[in-house]
Amino acid sequence: MRRTVDLVIPVKTLDRAKSRLVGAADRGVGDPAAHAALVLAVALDTVTAAASAQGVGRVLVVTSDPELTSALHRIGVEVLADGPEPGLNSALRHGAAALGPSVGALQADLPALRPAELSAALAEAGDRRAFCADRQGTGTTLLLAAPGEPLDPRFGVGSATAHTESGAVPLTGDWPSLRCDVDTAEDLAVAARIGFGPRTAAQFVLSA
Repeated sequence: MRRTVDLVIPVKTLDRAKSRLVGAADRGVGDPAAHAALVLAVALDTVTAAASAQGVGRVLVVTSDPELTSALHRIGVEVLADGPEPGLNSALRHGAAALGPSVGALQADLPALRPAELSAALAEAGDRRAFCADRQGTGTTLLLAAPGEPLDPRFGVGSATAHTESGAVPLTGDWPSLRCDVDTAEDLAVAARIGFGPRTAAQFVLSA
């Protein structure tokens, strides 16, 4: 039987998240409100796609941003406030502790995510500790713990290597939407070619 995985998705406050994308939503102007709206749209598209993927159980977003929290509550997504320790890996451990025995971590910046690709990755992982690298092959977009084992996240520079060294199996499927996290304008252009989720697409229509 295919296992069901609970996912924890961490998101910084909207004014601090994705600083390298400032200006991407308003043709270089860099208006803080436009940037926050883009980050919010990307996060919501990621979360809603993940929640509808086969094999995903609970989805828990770890954030202390009030606007994002309100938006997530409106669509029925669970939110947990940031824990006492700073940093991405601490946020992931904090969220994982509130979930079930089969847990994974998903990055919040996958605006083109297709539920079928996430489902395929979960199926390939089976019961193994596993991860999906980003499109550059150096970062990590998805980390899965073996059932009953701690998540042990090692996100940061070179996380693909760090997760491999921790015993995680690299997943090799052709899943462009799952591998396309967005940190730069170039990443956004790649995601646009794959096809943005509806909220992210709307932001670019509004800024056109």
